[in-house]
Amino acid sequence: MLFNSAFAGKVFAVNPGYQQILDHACYPSLESLPMPVDHVVIALANEHLEQALRNVVEHGARAATIYSSGILAEDSEPALVQRLRLIAQQAGLAICGINGMGFYNPGAELYAGIFPRPERINKGGISYIAQSGSAFATLAHNGCRLGFNLCVSSGNELTTGVSDYMDWSLEQEDTRVIALFLETVRDPVAFVETLKKANRKNIPVVVLKIGKSARAVTMALSHTGAIAGEHTAFAAMCRRYGVISVDDFDEMAAILMLLQVQPQSVPGGFAAIFESGGFRELITDLAEQIGLDFAEIEDSTRMALVEHLDPGLKAENPLDAWGSQQRFEERFAACLRLMMQDPNVAGGAFITNFRDGYYLSEAIYRAVELVSREVAKPLALVNLYSDLANNDLCERARQAAIPIIDGARESLLAFKRLFHYQKFMRSHQSPLPGLLIDEAKTQACLRRLAGLEGEPPGEAEALLLLADFSIAVAPSIKLDKVTDLEEAARNLGFPLVLKTAESGILHKSDSRGVYLDIKTPAELLDKYRDLEQRLGAKAVVSPMIEAGVEVALGTLNDVQFGPVIMVAAGGVLVELLEDRAFALCPVDAAEAEAMLVSLKLDAVLKGMRGQAAVNRQALIEIIVGLSQFAFAMREQIAEIDINPVLVNQQHALAVDALIISKPVEASC
Repeated sequence: MLFNSAFAGKVFAVNPGYQQILDHACYPSLESLPMPVDHVVIALANEHLEQALRNVVEHGARAATIYSSGILAEDSEPALVQRLRLIAQQAGLAICGINGMGFYNPGAELYAGIFPRPERINKGGISYIAQSGSAFATLAHNGCRLGFNLCVSSGNELTTGVSDYMDWSLEQEDTRVIALFLETVRDPVAFVETLKKANRKNIPVVVLKIGKSARAVTMALSHTGAIAGEHTAFAAMCRRYGVISVDDFDEMAAILMLLQVQPQSVPGGFAAIFESGGFRELITDLAEQIGLDFAEIEDSTRMALVEHLDPGLKAENPLDAWGSQQRFEERFAACLRLMMQDPNVAGGAFITNFRDGYYLSEAIYRAVELVSREVAKPLALVNLYSDLANNDLCERARQAAIPIIDGARESLLAFKRLFHYQKFMRSHQSPLPGLLIDEAKTQACLRRLAGLEGEPPGEAEALLLLADFSIAVAPSIKLDKVTDLEEAARNLGFPLVLKTAESGILHKSDSRGVYLDIKTPAELLDKYRDLEQRLGAKAVVSPMIEAGVEVALGTLNDVQFGPVIMVAAGGVLVELLEDRAFALCPVDAAEAEAMLVSLKLDAVLKGMRGQAAVNRQALIEIIVGLSQFAFAMREQIAEIDINPVLVNQQHALAVDALIISKPVEASC
């Protein structure tokens, strides 16, 4: 690959078994080279890697690429991988791999891959970094529609990881978008810093993350932990920094085709034009399913469209513009121009099936190419079917910077994600809202935790901790014996709620440990005696709060990205309904509002079927306060569960809370 490319630097072959390779001199060792080199590709079996890497360090090279796995059948301690990493780290050596397929730098014509590359890889603005070799080849070795300035198979990332390649790419003038195939994030801090840098430079990041199944965190103890999948924190981190998440390679390719041409960012919706009424109905159905909004075009645009449409065709978006064959190319161009120039349109597509040599495809392509030169908004050719012979059209479209995308769903998702990213960047302020954590509140909470002397906080202590952080909570009194009842009832007044406070009972309702609406001293005594007999003497009594909407809040401290906050329907429905929103802590009022808006529960909060709207601001204040509390106490607290928060017209109050401390050995 190196000898047969246009790489301008010097390339030396090293192999003691040959004197020549491809008419080039072959040297027996690194020390025999006529000059020092910058980068050494080590294409050797695992048993030779350690000595080879030592030779690289002695030679003075600054980087190496290693393809082999680094795993020996019979190894010593520390293992070969650890020994290789130590050698490289001590020498400050950057390594691509191990267990990877190398890298391509098309701009420098530098191809250091393990398998033969295609005859041509298009140069462009995509920096593609894949932790899987097969994923690397999937985009880099196929098709002609994407253009790259970097393709890396990072493998097991011995010393150089995804964040390092991203950081390099963000410094290249030709980088338009970064695409990632991720199995794991090995350095979360560095990864987040590169995402912040991408935000500052307005360079989108597209991620295909694997290992994100909905399998629950089985060791979690709270409701929040039980319903938070392993991917929850990563997804919340992506939302915080505007990362575009996709689910497969077709979706990734679709959004990359839009982003690599640096489309103009304007508010608005999607516009689509067709030469088929059936295709139009198909796309209309799919757009509704995935939540892509069609632009409501201006009346002036409608009136102008009428002049170009055959009788019987309606001037609307999406638009069927076929009619007849008479002057159809001119009609398509005129209608497409009017649609794309409409101020409510943010981007659009001509949707059909494009194939080489077909008169209709050629005419539509010419119309789209003409209009694309006149507008800066994203304009794509979209195929509804993938098995098409259209390589020539695809190549011409690429050279004209026109995305050509296969798949109806993939194309619509691409535009939806593009518009969402553009909206994020237009409104992007500080990437870490709500960081002004009150130090006095934090210290008060730390003192209260210290006063528990290592004991996990019960419900009463949990509510007091939240109250120390100015989170609105219902008043409560701890009970240890029957003689405490009279004073508690006198201080709180009836009606009351009585709950068990015995340790080890995390979910009280499951143990029949909650009694509501207790109206008399006799009833309170009777219910307490029942709890005392079945579960134990420790209990908590609190006033019966006026009815309202039940909302569940919780936080989970992710090992990589820190605390994540959840908002969901409360009460017993928290684990049943698929209606919840997650965000990285801390959040500000705007992000808390966005979480509420994303929930079906929001319709209830706003009032429905004659019900009054609740005190939304009070709920938002609790969400923000809890997120700040979880962030401030991230070294001490693993999980928080507030279920429910009762929200009515007057107030929002946390009436039940569970706080799970981090194990002592995990604190720092």
